[in-house]
Amino acid sequence: MLAKEFEIKNLGSIRYFLGMEFGSNFVSQIKYTIDLLKETGMLGSKPSKTPIELGDKKRMFEGNPIDKGRYQELVGELIYLSHTRSDIAFAVCLVSQYMHDPCQGHLNAIYRIMRYCTQTLGKDLFYQKTTERKVEVFTDVDWLGSVDDIKPTSGYCTMVCGNVVTWQSKKQIVVTRSSTEAEYRAIAHGVCEEIWIKRLLE
Repeated sequence: MLAKEFEIKNLGSIRYFLGMEFGSNFVSQIKYTIDLLKETGMLGSKPSKTPIELGDKKRMFEGNPIDKGRYQELVGELIYLSHTRSDIAFAVCLVSQYMHDPCQGHLNAIYRIMRYCTQTLGKDLFYQKTTERKVEVFTDVDWLGSVDDIKPTSGYCTMVCGNVVTWQSKKQIVVTRSSTEAEYRAIAHGVCEEIWIKRLLE
């Protein structure tokens, strides 16, 4: 349709665009990840099994203030990487909350995410043809997980025909009085996303 109105050159199937590699059934950011690890000197570092330290997160607030500009640059690169890496979405959500006043502890948390990426380079988005014809949503919440304001962080992912299509990790705007209330708010966010996807498919 566009070719009837505009002069367009057909470049064939998309292979690589804006740091993302596309195949017939996958989307990958392996090259982008390797370039990021090389840039920060983390390519040969000791890998981490998890993208963020489990349990007590008070270490994120320890240490002297650091260069805000460099920290914001690293967080921005990780946010872009999380477009195909849902497994680091929660950790990136946490470090992105301190872009205006970061300290060494926050930078160490970023380095941990990168060390996690060194051993998970093959975690791409894979899509397969299935017989399923349904939309599913999975939600979770980290209640009282925030050290500074005790607001919970919600997360959800939606699946269409058994394949993940959207995900999000975001701090809730209110302090909830119980884990049940936090869970219901997380479910509400997930259901809104599911309704939007169903209407889009219709």
